[in-house]
Amino acid sequence: MAVKVLVPTALQKFTNNQAALECSGSNITELFDSLEESCPGIKSRLCDENGKPRRFLNLYVNSEDIRFLEGTETVLKDGDEVSIVPAVAGG
Repeated sequence: MAVKVLVPTALQKFTNNQAALECSGSNITELFDSLEESCPGIKSRLCDENGKPRRFLNLYVNSEDIRFLEGTETVLKDGDEVSIVPAVAGG
């Protein structure tokens, strides 16, 4: 099963400067593990010590925020697109 992952510029140093990757996983948690296998070091930038997504990251599956779905247990299907979007603050 292939899931397309869109990686922000700030994390592309872990992906050999690739903005999009093909990974596998039946949910977000498994997708993070798959990303770590192919891009060592990226998971610690995505997850806190408890394995939960860091507060400053927003994750979308097919443009739907995972916070309004099932969080890290959101089911992924072949062909889904997961976007990793850093939060932006300002004033």
